[in-house]
Amino acid sequence: MTSSTVSLQVVRGDQQSGPVLERYEVPYREGMSVLDAIFWIREHRDPALSVRYSCRSANACKECSAIVNGKAGYMCSIRAVPGTEMKIEPLKARAWIKDLVTSLD
Repeated sequence: MTSSTVSLQVVRGDQQSGPVLERYEVPYREGMSVLDAIFWIREHRDPALSVRYSCRSANACKECSAIVNGKAGYMCSIRAVPGTEMKIEPLKARAWIKDLVTSLD
């Protein structure tokens, strides 16, 4: 990993298969959010990665919640840090559906 990349360990799986950590190297861009890095993974490495968000399609907010490095927050507002490894997990307080997607209930 170089300082021009960020490494993400992302929880993958579902209730049947169980969680597995997958590691992705993402080229870093100035001002990149964790959600931007997740979009890069979906566009360039793994289109099957499931994540919930609405900011790009419905102009809504607060659906990209996840646990980033052990703390709950919105992936769109948490900055990716070049030269580091970040762990991205689904919220624990909600029912897990798949990858980073949890129930909205």
